[in-house]
Amino acid sequence: MDIYTPLKKHFGFSKFKGLQEDVIKSILENNNTFAIMPTGGGKSLCYQLPAIMKEGTAIVISPLIALMKNQVDAIRGISEHRGVAHVLNSSLNKSEIAQVKNDIEVGITKLLYVAPESLIKKEYVDFLKKQTISFVAIDEAHCISEWGHDFRPEYRNLKYIIEQIDNVPVIGLTATATEKVQEDILKTLGITNAKTFKASFNRPNLFYEVRPKTKDVEKDIIRFVKKRIGKSGIIYCLSRKKVEEIAQVLQVNNIKAVPYHAGLDAKTRTKHQDMFLMEDCDVVVATIAFGMGIDKPDVRYVIHHDIPKSLESYYQETGRAGRDDGEGYCLAFYAYKDIEKLEKFMANKPVAEQEVGHALLQEVVGYAETSMSRRKYLLHYFGEDFDDINGDGAEMDDNTKNPKKKHEAKENVIKLLSVVRDTKEKYKPKDIIKAIVGEENALLNSHKTHLQSFFGCGKDKNSSYWMALLRQVLVVNFIRKEIEQYGVVKLTKKGDNYLSNPVSFMMSEDHVYSQEPTSDIITNEASSGVASDEKLVRFLKDLRKKVAVKLNVPPFAVFQDPSLDDMALKYPITIEELTKVHGVGEGKARKFGKEFIVLISKYVDDNDIIRPDDLIVKSTGVNSGLKLYIIQNTDRKLPLIDIAASKGLTMTQLIKEMEAIIYSGTKLNINYSINDLLDEDQQEDIYEYFMEADTDKIQDAFDEFDGEYDEEELRLMRIKFINEVAN
Repeated sequence: MDIYTPLKKHFGFSKFKGLQEDVIKSILENNNTFAIMPTGGGKSLCYQLPAIMKEGTAIVISPLIALMKNQVDAIRGISEHRGVAHVLNSSLNKSEIAQVKNDIEVGITKLLYVAPESLIKKEYVDFLKKQTISFVAIDEAHCISEWGHDFRPEYRNLKYIIEQIDNVPVIGLTATATEKVQEDILKTLGITNAKTFKASFNRPNLFYEVRPKTKDVEKDIIRFVKKRIGKSGIIYCLSRKKVEEIAQVLQVNNIKAVPYHAGLDAKTRTKHQDMFLMEDCDVVVATIAFGMGIDKPDVRYVIHHDIPKSLESYYQETGRAGRDDGEGYCLAFYAYKDIEKLEKFMANKPVAEQEVGHALLQEVVGYAETSMSRRKYLLHYFGEDFDDINGDGAEMDDNTKNPKKKHEAKENVIKLLSVVRDTKEKYKPKDIIKAIVGEENALLNSHKTHLQSFFGCGKDKNSSYWMALLRQVLVVNFIRKEIEQYGVVKLTKKGDNYLSNPVSFMMSEDHVYSQEPTSDIITNEASSGVASDEKLVRFLKDLRKKVAVKLNVPPFAVFQDPSLDDMALKYPITIEELTKVHGVGEGKARKFGKEFIVLISKYVDDNDIIRPDDLIVKSTGVNSGLKLYIIQNTDRKLPLIDIAASKGLTMTQLIKEMEAIIYSGTKLNINYSINDLLDEDQQEDIYEYFMEADTDKIQDAFDEFDGEYDEEELRLMRIKFINEVAN
């Protein structure tokens, strides 16, 4: 059968990509077919071409409305009949549904895209029973498997619904599936006899990098994106709130960015998706829902602000970069506390689901912390061997580009494999490591492992060393994880042979990503934690002292220490730039700023300093609504406790917000509230203390008054003092 003529006629291609030709022939021969092809491998053509060539209508089951719309538009673009492709889902009105049914009945429609939820409806099933159906294709088939990264319960019943419609071939397609997931898909769809086609998961043009996620992650993202202005990118976040925040931060820093998440209405989502496709914006900041089936070949980078819940998700999302085989940069920010957060989300789920979730998360941790070739690690996860020296794309990751030193670990590999064998292959990695370092727990004790001679045989090294070694031994297939038992480790034949005939084994230790302390606002008790120009800080402190003496106020009432540190990091030379410094708002910048920017300008010129423009990241004023609310309601003399309660804040959180307002130079009158707490003498007592003090630290004030006033009273009085003296 000639399939090249229709390929050229309908799609304009003269040759197929990868496994496309084999998959299409299998479908045209009416076989049940299963195709595992990485994102960018051209999955959709595998069912689109046979659907156009075969008699009748092909049903394509797809999880996302955005994905369907995108594909329907593309198919309509290659046909003179608008009705060649239709969507049948909850977004249609009655007359649109009637049009779809009519086009199917008269034989115009070759592809009908439906969501699984729509296919359950009896009226649709009854209608489709009477039509000529060519085959049923299930896109994103990993959604069927509870072991998959995107499990959807409604997918589990597809087999029975398809049987009701017609006895037609079933085609499953996915861009990511471990062997366990593949097995599950075939079984659930009842197509264990399917002809299976599996492409390589290697995307040699993608560069993988993992960076520690610090409190400066937004600056890191802006620096990265600004170096790629005009190029398309996707930034993934796990929460809608974070999507909105990052999109706003990018926008105020003159980057064309739009948010995309399920909380936006359909019209806005469609508009933002189209802006991205039509290059009216450079960056989409999205939850994982964005990008499935979005056919934009020139996405140049994918950034993960939050590490995903599984390596399948990560692989699929990074796979949206460089689909035209051009540059594709995959940058992920990693902090272990994000993993802990994801584990907390699982706490209320059934135990079996928790086990699966934890097993998948640990694979993500392994990938993020490993110091070996990330490509080799990733491909091993999908059951594929990769030659990390001569393989295609071998140099394309941060670890291979900047390799860690390796050292001989032969004796320790023997210890590790022996413990797996001698504990009768019944433990998961963390328990094997506890046995090696000699750390007892209930499980080990129940099997009397703590009494064995090998218990603690590796206590000269720490747990993270042994975990790094275990991961590297896993990737070279000396051991394997038994997925049915949620990751219990078994010895392989290769591992057994190694124990009989050990040879050199060079290992590199995992990265340690420590999380820097973070603070939402910088008051005098916090410090910016970034190295600033110490010489300039000294000059700024001298100037602050002079200004304070002239105005007869304490130095901290002019600018706080963290503000001076930040000035010596950003070198602001205009009043506008000064407002971007921690704890300096417009009021304070205008009131005190002139002398400071004159000093900094001269210092920059005298010392030939290149100012780091990209460090001056504008903040979005995400909390400006809250700040405005506080200012308006303190003006109305509303009790502070009521202001806090109406915004779901504790009193401590409200005081923190008020401190941020007054420290940036905005006036805030809370005298009415303080008058209810402290009498005139007490207020004068504390006021005088702050006037004479070298510092406004609350602990110092607390010590001075020997506990006579509590922290809340002192903090409120400090607000009153700064408000009256400095603002």
